[in-house]
Amino acid sequence: MMKNTIYLGLGSNVGDRAENIISALSFLQSSLFVNVKKISSFYATSPIGPKQRGFYNIVIKAQTDLSPIDLLSLIKQSEHILGRVKTVKWGPRVIDIDILFFGKKNINNSNLIIPHKEIQNRLFVLAPLSEIAIDFIHPGLKRKIKDILYSKSLILKNQNVKIM
Repeated sequence: MMKNTIYLGLGSNVGDRAENIISALSFLQSSLFVNVKKISSFYATSPIGPKQRGFYNIVIKAQTDLSPIDLLSLIKQSEHILGRVKTVKWGPRVIDIDILFFGKKNINNSNLIIPHKEIQNRLFVLAPLSEIAIDFIHPGLKRKIKDILYSKSLILKNQNVKIM
């Protein structure tokens, strides 16, 4: 029985974006360490940072027995296998997988910050997250996802996010 409920954000803006995300999901699920429970719709989103192609993004709810650090290691392995290469900060990516939440844990060390520190500033995370976990309470902000989304929607309106 997997005991830790996790939320992951997946995004891609290089090559076949949808296929890259599906491949990452398949890799995580086939590892037997991540049991996917819910998957949001795909969202087409505008990039943050340098001028580049738009992203496709999803958020998943899953369960795992891994520790946060071991989960991060599995994610880095999957990104590498799928062809991710480090370029410029916020640059184009074949696949990007972020740990958004790991249960109700707050982790802050040199390798890992959970909850992900940019959740509340990214409509491309909040929109799909609200679809599958609208009443989830952000352990750091102590607020429901829907309240964060609604309070930020005016500020984040310059971020183009549309459901596919």
